Amino acid sequence: MSHCGLHCLKIEHITVRASGQTLVEDVSLHAHCGEITAVIGRNGAGKSTLFKAILDEIPHEGEVVFTGHNGTPSKRRPKIGYVPQSLNIDGGNPAAVLDIAVAYTSRWPAFLPVPGRIRARLKKHFARFDAADLLDKQAGRLSGGEWQRVLLAIATYPHPDMLVLDEPVSGVDTAGLSRFYELLEQLRKEDMVILIISHDLAFVRAHADRVALLDGKVLAKGAPADVFASDAFQKAFVMGGER
Repeated sequence: MSHCGLHCLKIEHITVRASGQTLVEDVSLHAHCGEITAVIGRNGAGKSTLFKAILDEIPHEGEVVFTGHNGTPSKRRPKIGYVPQSLNIDGGNPAAVLDIAVAYTSRWPAFLPVPGRIRARLKKHFARFDAADLLDKQAGRLSGGEWQRVLLAIATYPHPDMLVLDEPVSGVDTAGLSRFYELLEQLRKEDMVILIISHDLAFVRAHADRVALLDGKVLAKGAPADVFASDAFQKAFVMGGER
């Protein structure tokens, strides 16, 4: 797989403690732009906790350094696009997808009509994700697959340095899953770091460039074939009954 040849993201010795417990211990990973780096592990292994630390949402030890494309640490905070497992949108929520997209991607006041120029830019971008026709739909009426395409479109507008996906296809049907992964394959060509938590081991095996197996700490990391062949993987997913 092609990439910029530099470590665009360096996660160095991340440790997270809470209530006297160590949730994540001494995690170090390097992720390249133009590649998909997947974090796998059993439920409760600390995957989401690690991502929250990367996003600087929780206190942690260690550091996360974005080096940009010249190999030196960037002086600015990288632009991060984030796709969660889901959004808790009430089925009766009257807000249109357009209103939510504008709120997340611009400073336009929510109480004012959306200008045509903003709508046109969003429609063009959303079209890349088969979501342009969803802009005028009521947010609470979208299917799981539709929501994930909308969230992916929002997370990548404007173009981020890093795309972080926390189990993004939970509850999505087979057709939606297939389309979501197609879109990820397109995005990997756009020179951004892509980090994904995934329980879909078939996807990870086929599409990830690098894999980290986590259980509080990193048990194995490297190319998918190497991690899947490791004793740690066998214990976690085969003998552990989670495969």
